[in-house]
Amino acid sequence: MAWNLPNILTATRIALIPFFIGFAFLPDPLGLILSAMCFSLAALTDWADGYIARRSGMLTDFGRFFDPVADKLLVISAIVLLLSLGRAPLALVLIILAREITIMALRERMAGLGRSVPVSVLAKWKTGFQMTAIIMLLVQDGLFGVPFQWPGVFFLTVAVVFSLWSGYVYLLAAWPWIHPKI
Repeated sequence: MAWNLPNILTATRIALIPFFIGFAFLPDPLGLILSAMCFSLAALTDWADGYIARRSGMLTDFGRFFDPVADKLLVISAIVLLLSLGRAPLALVLIILAREITIMALRERMAGLGRSVPVSVLAKWKTGFQMTAIIMLLVQDGLFGVPFQWPGVFFLTVAVVFSLWSGYVYLLAAWPWIHPKI
């Protein structure tokens, strides 16, 4: 495996997960701000690793496999954390979890068939709304006097819409290869 910058950023994203979770449980409200900052850094690595890999031709098998895994681990950890803190609605969390696990399984199945599932523009929008919602919900009690609870839930709801829509598009594209022939 080549430890190039995009792969280091992917591994860093995974390594940051315990830190943003741990910060959230510090007794001072500063802990949630530190958690949001740590999560923001992890979210930036999501954008940066793909951008650098494509721009510089540093695409690797490690990156193709672990980048989406790192993304799923980050998002799933964050929404479960938010649920445990009472900051995210259960229904939205369950939909996001179901979609993420389903698409991860679909990608694995398609890879086993020698096919790939390219990331759609809808999925990029979904990720943007998810990351923004998570940051807002981590600091929902306000930052500089601005409350983020309602906008955070709104962005999470929009992310769910994009999650369902992009998940449907992925399933539709993969259907000819996963549907049993009768």
